[in-house]
Amino acid sequence: MSDSATDCSDCTEPRTALTEAEVEALVRGICFKTGPPRGLGVEVEWLVHELRMPQLPVTPERLAAAYAALRTVPLRSALTVEPGGQLELSSPPATSLMECIGTVSADLDAVRTALAEHGLGLVGIGHDPWHQPRRFLHEPRYDAMETCLDRTGPAGRRMMCTSASVQVCLDAGYEEPGPLGHGRRWWLAHQLGAVLVAAFANSPLAGHEPTGWRSTRQLTWMEIGAGRAGAPELDGDPRTAWARHVLDAPVMCVRQEGGPWDVPEGLTFREWTRSGAPRPPTREDLDYHITTLFPPVRPRGFLELRMIDAQPGDDGWIVPLAVTAALFEDAEAAETAYRTVKPLAERSVGLPAPHNPLWTDAARHALADPELQEAAVACFEAALDALPRLGATTSVTDAVTAYLDRYVVQGRTPADDLLDRLRGTDDRAHGKDTRT
Repeated sequence: MSDSATDCSDCTEPRTALTEAEVEALVRGICFKTGPPRGLGVEVEWLVHELRMPQLPVTPERLAAAYAALRTVPLRSALTVEPGGQLELSSPPATSLMECIGTVSADLDAVRTALAEHGLGLVGIGHDPWHQPRRFLHEPRYDAMETCLDRTGPAGRRMMCTSASVQVCLDAGYEEPGPLGHGRRWWLAHQLGAVLVAAFANSPLAGHEPTGWRSTRQLTWMEIGAGRAGAPELDGDPRTAWARHVLDAPVMCVRQEGGPWDVPEGLTFREWTRSGAPRPPTREDLDYHITTLFPPVRPRGFLELRMIDAQPGDDGWIVPLAVTAALFEDAEAAETAYRTVKPLAERSVGLPAPHNPLWTDAARHALADPELQEAAVACFEAALDALPRLGATTSVTDAVTAYLDRYVVQGRTPADDLLDRLRGTDDRAHGKDTRT
């Protein structure tokens, strides 16, 4: 949500209206930029909490003061604030895994230091286990988003205000076929995505109570609906499928200068280009429309993988970044991942992610699902084999190994730790470590 402008400085300037054919050509041209995979990025979202008592709500005034101070801190990553006050750091494109990790780690150290001066800290959980959705940002974009998403239930407000993730950004891949080809990477992202949901599930609670899902955050995205938060069908060419999806997706809002933005009901972008009402759509409207679509894999010239829950610990985000990068950037690991998840694809019964049985099982059961656990073990082992070839340091491979041993091999995820602490079945719930 943080990747688009919230103002409307260009809304009333003369612009050229787009035809349906022009929209399709533009989407095909801008959303998959192929070539040798070179760049890597990560976007890490965090819940911001009271440093000593995370269960206590933070007042909007304290958040505003802390964020004002943060904006004076020099960072290489882009710092943005989500509608509920969550904080996000988006790395610049890096040429290597270790460059990406080094940049974000340094920026996070600076952010934590600045927040601590205001008595605040960061917590990595996919869904706020304590607080009800409460909007911190009141801007036209989020007013319109709330109005639009409220039509289908409360999931939209939870997504906006109580969710946090680790998003890995990868180059689209080569034009030609093969393990690093864009067609293979597009398919793999949607099938391996279910394994990543399961392996890194870390949001089993809401309102202090278990929800019955290991990844409540992923449940929230499913409840928002396929038009807004679903993937296109994986049949045929990725560019064609995505262009069709963009055209047939509902328009969230029509921006206006002054006053609230229009929030049409049931109007797709295709229908908008044909009707020209309430005003003809422009290239700027198309760019904006794409930012209001939240599929699990979003093509933005590169591929943005959006399905991983925020992780516990100061450096927990490094493990999903390293594992995902290895499984996509190393040709041998990518081939292993492809062979591993291909049998799992049958469980999707041909339905797009995340609205299919495979993704539902991943979010509900995580690695308690035997097939997902088996696939996760194989993928982690392939990633560990590949990471030295990507220049990963011993500390990174050790972190991945520790996660494999502590969670994946045991059929557990950080969600199980949270549930154990709630039930008092974990030693850390008895005075050794009471942090959630």
